[in-house]
Amino acid sequence: MTIEIVTFGCRLNAYESEVMRDHAQKAGMQDTIIFNTCAVTAEAERQARQAIRRARRENPSAKIIVTGCSAQVKPEDYARMDEVDMVLGNEEKLHLASFRRKPESQASGLSHEIPAFAGMTEKIRVNDIMAVKETASHMVASFDGKARAFVQVQNGCDHRCTFCIIPYGRGNSRSVPIGEIVAQVRMLVEKGYNEIVLTGVDISDYGKDLPGSPSLGQMMRRLLALVPELKRLRLSSIDAVEVDDDLYRLIAEEPRLMPHLHVSLQAGDDMILKRMKRRHSRKDALDFCARVRDLRPDMVFGADIIAGFPTETEAMFANTLAIVEEANLAFLHVFPYSAREGTPAARMPQVAKEARKERAARLRDAGQKQMRKLFADWQGRQVAAVMEQGPIARTDHFAPVRLDKPAQPGEIVSLRVTGADAERLHGTII
Repeated sequence: MTIEIVTFGCRLNAYESEVMRDHAQKAGMQDTIIFNTCAVTAEAERQARQAIRRARRENPSAKIIVTGCSAQVKPEDYARMDEVDMVLGNEEKLHLASFRRKPESQASGLSHEIPAFAGMTEKIRVNDIMAVKETASHMVASFDGKARAFVQVQNGCDHRCTFCIIPYGRGNSRSVPIGEIVAQVRMLVEKGYNEIVLTGVDISDYGKDLPGSPSLGQMMRRLLALVPELKRLRLSSIDAVEVDDDLYRLIAEEPRLMPHLHVSLQAGDDMILKRMKRRHSRKDALDFCARVRDLRPDMVFGADIIAGFPTETEAMFANTLAIVEEANLAFLHVFPYSAREGTPAARMPQVAKEARKERAARLRDAGQKQMRKLFADWQGRQVAAVMEQGPIARTDHFAPVRLDKPAQPGEIVSLRVTGADAERLHGTII
């Protein structure tokens, strides 16, 4: 083992893990494990701590660095773990200096030699994330073992949903200038990537902090015009009420924008949405899905939904359950509500944990039902897909498909859908 990176959470974390891999390699690090953590749920944090302890048992001589959102908001918790050598903040992890070695004489008192940052010798390298005003699209030349590449276009969030700790791990919203995004995408396309995913914390908020305040749709339109060789473009997640006219036009007219959108929905009941301090209503979400399908009838939707938010009654939950079918949401990410210390929702009357789990299971069942309907509609169709590992690929609609034979990762193949199981389509390469 030289450098191993263990990533939890979102696509932005996946992108930043590749940035860290590049920095660690340039710094000449060896025998190092980096944990890029998530703070969305208590379960994600538990899994990270468990993985750190297991890694130390299996690799007693390795250096262990912990970073990511959980490390940003709870650096002392990780620093107290005997298994951990270094805790890096979300801003610090993106700088090469954080991974450069310091003289061994400076590492006294620590069980392993650790990198230095800005001349400091403490175990914790975590600064005030709210003081960060700019972000940059770090040039990542390749993505280890992935069929698609991620490009960061935005970081942070200016909104304060009552359940969410992420703004305190990521800071305020800040956007990457369009020129830097174009340069990154052009470089990745030249490296052979056919599919690019634009990612961030709140990409619907893109551009408000840049000169001229370009919108997300305007940035994407310029990107596609300036990199005509790019074959496929995706968005990681969007907020329905923040979609601008340029993006709607791209949905209607641009075949290189893939027909799959993941919506940050969270709930389908107006009172719960209000208590979450979300920006949209139930009607807004339904109207958005209907408008997009009018523009592009083959569009499919995924959504994030929280089950058992504080004060949620069975009647309120029924509204959320019903919106899955009403909006035809086929690909769900369902989370039982997890109280985050320091958030307003943690102080609200809590729903019993068993009820949260039971409601989450019902939501997942509803999503499976919509997905099966979608899979049935595709039987016998000819579709395009990007190869992942072995015989597994993803269609234009981001549906997983197992093929009759493998192909080169990243290759775009034509296939015919021949069947489906509970998790994926089956197909043959044409």
